[in-house]
Amino acid sequence: MPNTIQSNGSADLRRQLGEFIRLHRQRITPKSVGFSVGGRRRTPGLRREELAQLCRVSVTWITWLEQGREITASSAMLARLARALQLTSAERAYLFELAARPDPEQSSQIVPCPIEPVLRSVSEIVCPAYVLDRRWDVVAANIQAQTLFLNWGSELLAGTPNLLRFLFFYPPAKSIIDNWETRCSRLVAEFRADCGRHSDAPFIRELLDELCKESDDFSRSWQSQAVLEREGGIRRFHHPMQGDRLFEQLTVRPDLRKELKLVMLLPMESLN
Repeated sequence: MPNTIQSNGSADLRRQLGEFIRLHRQRITPKSVGFSVGGRRRTPGLRREELAQLCRVSVTWITWLEQGREITASSAMLARLARALQLTSAERAYLFELAARPDPEQSSQIVPCPIEPVLRSVSEIVCPAYVLDRRWDVVAANIQAQTLFLNWGSELLAGTPNLLRFLFFYPPAKSIIDNWETRCSRLVAEFRADCGRHSDAPFIRELLDELCKESDDFSRSWQSQAVLEREGGIRRFHHPMQGDRLFEQLTVRPDLRKELKLVMLLPMESLN
């Protein structure tokens, strides 16, 4: 039987961890990990017994983990669980974040440096550029980015601009962002990877509660438990003043301020 221990986080975080593991267990086909597909299965994906076998733990341990109970979860065991569930690098990082355990494959954390140079750098960039914090508040943006994003909907959205509030609460965003539904679904998965176990922090929980309450689109995407790394790629905008714009997105993280993201939108014509 698993040993109970003091919680590594709140009950809500344990619930999130259990739900994440359950949904990803159900997405793994038995055949892909060497199990027979014979016989009738009541649920899709792996059974708890099969996942327990792959992780070399008891079925009770997997059951309690999915139920959000206070049980042990060593880094080594979580690494086996990540491999068994075939998690991507972003999903693996999210798993360790929720469990409040260090990933043995990651190097030790570097002491953060001052934030000021990161924010100041944005004004020196000639293409649209902005900096997001862990909550995806826009903590710095140059004039090019402010113009492209219609001043982040300031006429309707009071306070510090926030990328998610802009996308889901500001009606013009649906016409500005090309393929809005698909793009926003991916961004929610990227946000889950970004906030990780900090989703239980009051400053993020307040935002999540607001988004889930006011936007069915956000709520559906958030409940899917999808996790993706923030990647670059082609970004199309249908701007009411600038017309159709095509950019290559580049997102970088300052080495010593990993909670920040510097996003640059490089005009495609400049890449020719």
